[in-house]
Amino acid sequence: MALEQHMLSELRRLVGADQVLTAKEDLIPYSFDGTAALQQLPECVVFARSTEQVVGVLKLAGQARTPVVTRGSGTGLSGGSLPSPGSLVLGLAKMDKVLELDRANLTLLAEAGATTQAIADAASAAGLFYPPDPGSLKISTIGGNVAENSGGLRGLKYGVTRNYVMGLEVVLPEGEVLWTGNKCVKDAAGYSLRDLFIGSEGTLGVITKVLLKLIPKPAAQKTLLATFPQMDQAAQTVSDIIAAQIIPCTLEFLDRTTIQCVEDFARVGLPLDCEALLLMETDGHPGAVAEEAAQMERIARQNGATEVRVAKDDAEAARLATARRSALSALARVSPTTILEDATVPRSELARMIRFVAAVAAKYQLRIGTFGHMGDGNLHPTFLTDERNAEEMHRVEQAFQEIFTEAIRLGGTITGEHGIGVSKKSFLPRFAGDAQMRVMRELRRALDPRGILNPGKMFDA
Repeated sequence: MALEQHMLSELRRLVGADQVLTAKEDLIPYSFDGTAALQQLPECVVFARSTEQVVGVLKLAGQARTPVVTRGSGTGLSGGSLPSPGSLVLGLAKMDKVLELDRANLTLLAEAGATTQAIADAASAAGLFYPPDPGSLKISTIGGNVAENSGGLRGLKYGVTRNYVMGLEVVLPEGEVLWTGNKCVKDAAGYSLRDLFIGSEGTLGVITKVLLKLIPKPAAQKTLLATFPQMDQAAQTVSDIIAAQIIPCTLEFLDRTTIQCVEDFARVGLPLDCEALLLMETDGHPGAVAEEAAQMERIARQNGATEVRVAKDDAEAARLATARRSALSALARVSPTTILEDATVPRSELARMIRFVAAVAAKYQLRIGTFGHMGDGNLHPTFLTDERNAEEMHRVEQAFQEIFTEAIRLGGTITGEHGIGVSKKSFLPRFAGDAQMRVMRELRRALDPRGILNPGKMFDA
């Protein structure tokens, strides 16, 4: 149902007429996110430039019982920012300021629309380090990162977005502004509401400001690229590195399909006769970095690596890292539709899960490229398909069912960093169980009694 003209007039008065989009051709770019095969036109798109404007939009939407879907850059991979039917999309990308960098307390305060790259650059300019690095860091927003609890290549050593959030400004569904957290390293006062909103996928409130923890920049780093004739050898290398009490900054892998696609795309000189590739990076004190790099090279060779390439300088390290960071872009060139998932299992089950994904691909006659964060068990099986082929998409859905069921059976999870959104909400009850689902529904109902925030995402309220 189209929004009433009175409401549209109020929205234009609140944010400015040029910040409200209603024409179909203007709405199309906001009808999908980074998730394949999902699209829904919103009723309108409203761009807020301040917390006060967000408050006003939510109050108007609440009065009209209009669903609100918050959106940053639309890079999500689970349909989390896909417009709900009849919804208003609330865009925060124009709230993009880095407001404060506090060197004394090692914190940074930013608006929700600031990109991850802008935050990393601001920290680096002050000689500090913001570690989370999702694949979309150049364009993804920090508000979206927090809402999805985004991970990244450095998650093994440094953790994910949650580990760096110290405080949040959140506008609740009825327009009340809540601040949770502070610059204190320790804070045991009351419930950790901050953690409640991290990973909530825009269903409990609209994140408008984020207070982040920064750390000192590592003094040195070294990057290695190892290739293996068998995937099990790469998996065993990862196990042996962890067993040697080495926690690399990055420990990533690509399978044969992904290696071939990346080399066709990026031309970084990858060998095409191997089954697996490991990207390994260590950082920290120069002496420790040199020692850990030598140990990782030795462990890789002991496990049958056919080649271990050690970057000679930062430029070569960046080129080697391209082999992993360009994986999704490279795979996306192969078929009309690319569906990227993130099943995650305990590290001890990694090799078994990789073999299972390959068996599922063969069973359903599908092409799957698998890459991901081998150091923390986070796999990205990527289906190269065509959403116009209904029969093939049915096989893709069957394959997903088997992959997620196996991940749960092995003690894993249905998402390590992409979130539930629309695409995986049917799997959440069997993963979470009755008690967790009941508590989550009650929390959502308590904070959003009218059910206007991102309805249909994560679970049906």
